[in-house]
Amino acid sequence: MPKNIVTKLRAQKKQYNPTEQKLIQYIIDDPQRAKEATIREMALGSGISTASISRFVKKIGFESFREFSLALASSSVRNITNDFFGEISDDDNTIAIAHKVFHGATNALATTEANLDGQKLDHATQALINSNRVGFFGIGGSSILAFNAYHKFLRTPLNVFAHPDYDIQLMEAVRMKKGDVGVVISHSGRNKDTLLIAQKLKENGVLMIAITAFEDAPLAKIADINFLSLAEEVNFRSESMSSLIAQVTIIDTLFTLVGSKLANQTQDVVDTLRDAIEETREK
Repeated sequence: MPKNIVTKLRAQKKQYNPTEQKLIQYIIDDPQRAKEATIREMALGSGISTASISRFVKKIGFESFREFSLALASSSVRNITNDFFGEISDDDNTIAIAHKVFHGATNALATTEANLDGQKLDHATQALINSNRVGFFGIGGSSILAFNAYHKFLRTPLNVFAHPDYDIQLMEAVRMKKGDVGVVISHSGRNKDTLLIAQKLKENGVLMIAITAFEDAPLAKIADINFLSLAEEVNFRSESMSSLIAQVTIIDTLFTLVGSKLANQTQDVVDTLRDAIEETREK
């Protein structure tokens, strides 16, 4: 069952059709009202039919409206206004804009954290530890995140690789095999080039960990383990900018979990790397 469903719907609202968006807006406008509403009351309040609501709750992974209603009731969601998310106006001065950008990043971290799944984290951690090789894949802005992940995991005893060039990423994906792990990062989860890499990994039996913002994106569906980076879009700033902060933190979490499980080996690697880097510094 999805966790903190209100925050997830708020962050992913734009991926749904206009009718579904009306229902989501009804829920996020007053989560407490939505938690207490029957399906008929929700239909009346949102202006869509009970049949449409039933179809929607099944689409997002619930067996029935009752199950969906229970998820709403168990969601602990702060009632945050659009201003808090950083809507920038012509009257905002420099520090006001800075505050709103920071608030957007804070929201992305809080929303993503609220929807973390401990079992998925354990599964991903164990898969990484047991892997023969780990490849980090991402293109465009996500290539920076993939290389950041590679840079971090170099401090562990895992056999890791990453490359900024897409063609080389594709060739590496083709060379991977069962027993390896591919970590594929894409905000939209719909980029055709990224999906080709994912398809090659899948064909080779490689366990795939995806980090993306949309649960029903093709990348999320093809992955064995999917972590969502959730953020809202505001004017002048795409939600992908705040989502990037959440993606970095997901990677940091996986790195820390692996490091804590392999504490002694990781410390040996860190000490060796530190000694080597120290030799590059002027005394």
